[in-house]
Amino acid sequence: MQFGRTTLSKFVIEHTRASHGELGALLIDVAAAVKTISAMVAKGALGGSLGALDSTNVQGEVQKKLDVLTNEAILHHCEWGGQLAGMASEEMDDPYPIPAEYPRGRYLLVFDPLDGSSNSDVNVSVGTIFSIFARSTAGDAALGDYLRPGCEQVAAGYAIYGPSTMMVLTLGNGTHGFTLDRESGNFILTHANIRVPEDTREFAINTSNERFWEPPVQRYVAECKAGKSGVRGEDFNTRWIASMVAEVHRILIRGGIFMYPKDNKDPKKPGRLRLLYEANPMAMLIEQAGGAASTGRQRILEVAPDSLHQRVPVILGSKNEVERVERYHQEYDTGADRPFVSPLFSERSLFRDNA
Repeated sequence: MQFGRTTLSKFVIEHTRASHGELGALLIDVAAAVKTISAMVAKGALGGSLGALDSTNVQGEVQKKLDVLTNEAILHHCEWGGQLAGMASEEMDDPYPIPAEYPRGRYLLVFDPLDGSSNSDVNVSVGTIFSIFARSTAGDAALGDYLRPGCEQVAAGYAIYGPSTMMVLTLGNGTHGFTLDRESGNFILTHANIRVPEDTREFAINTSNERFWEPPVQRYVAECKAGKSGVRGEDFNTRWIASMVAEVHRILIRGGIFMYPKDNKDPKKPGRLRLLYEANPMAMLIEQAGGAASTGRQRILEVAPDSLHQRVPVILGSKNEVERVERYHQEYDTGADRPFVSPLFSERSLFRDNA
């Protein structure tokens, strides 16, 4: 171990003095939960926790054993410390009240305990995403306390469980990455003030849904795929891992754009990713690193949630590319775009009718 390097504990204590240490203590509890989950995930088939359960979550998705175990790990590590007014999880229908035997604080912890859990059975990187809000006073949280735009987050972050376990965090003063030193058990600051390049030649999107996309997204992807022979005059590479944590981590380290846009596959769902548990914390991290995060029509951090499990479209990453996709949406919505016909469909009205 190299002594003198900044640990996560030291970092958050130094940067949360104004909260009298309560926010720092909460983040240290979150880090403890991440270590537990990291060990759990690392055991793979040896731990006996792979595979699916007979239950589904509020989203109607089949739960993996690890979804439930990791959810319980976060609740167990964070409920007792006296910093929280309540918690909410992608895996639970309703907010989780702090047990009666523990003191209440003024913070709210919102999390996705194991993002990309469908990849756990095939040993692909998965992660934990979390977001923290603050109430004005301590006490039990009401549902309305959770329904606030992402610009009111006081902290956000994720952990990625890959070749190494990293925790990436923002407290509103930049985005910083910490790597778990398994010998000492400490998270060490290894990526200070991460910056997302403003330009990129990499895009990540599930192209199997291309026939359901709106024309602005079809236009953007078609231009990328056309490469040097197209209007962009540059070759682009496509990436798709199907784990948001892994996608965002790659973008933070080397740039890129990630898109899970609005589509007409299921008109009841205006987007696919959860605003509170995925979109808001990732948007804060990306913006604090100099990138941009949008629904295509609105800054994600300005979306006012109307329900605990609300979904939204997500387009985030390198600033100039996100702004280009936003511009294509604006041109399409105002009728100012150049005619674009997808090779899969002959009429743009198909998308307008299903908007």
